[in-house]
Amino acid sequence: MKKFAFLLLAVFLTTTTVNAQHKADAICGYYYAKDPFSKEGSQVKIYKNSQGKYEGIVCWVENPKKKNFLNYKFLRDFEYDAKEDEYVNGKIHHPGNGKTYKSYLKIDGNRLKVRGYVGVSLFGMSMYWPRESKQRVQN
Repeated sequence: MKKFAFLLLAVFLTTTTVNAQHKADAICGYYYAKDPFSKEGSQVKIYKNSQGKYEGIVCWVENPKKKNFLNYKFLRDFEYDAKEDEYVNGKIHHPGNGKTYKSYLKIDGNRLKVRGYVGVSLFGMSMYWPRESKQRVQN
């Protein structure tokens, strides 16, 4: 009986861990982002790095003159907080003004809420990026 209880507990813990990890990885994919200052669009790819944190790079730009930003990593160090169901402790870098902001991410239906701020999240800006099903092709 003790062996059965131990086996049941082991299966439960493994399943719970796998489900939590699967939920955390739900952020991975492509999003359409509009720069809040220039109003130019780009596509962002979010992925999990080798340290288990989430990052984002520019993988398509609307303005062909901005091709130098392709593969630019501007989202860094996000960790999944299962209790709050959001990605925290990250940073977002805006290459246009050269500033880096604290940030958190939250999946909101079929879009991603991106909040960048200075100090506390009360003093910041939110953007909503719709999810896209596949990578855009750069011209």
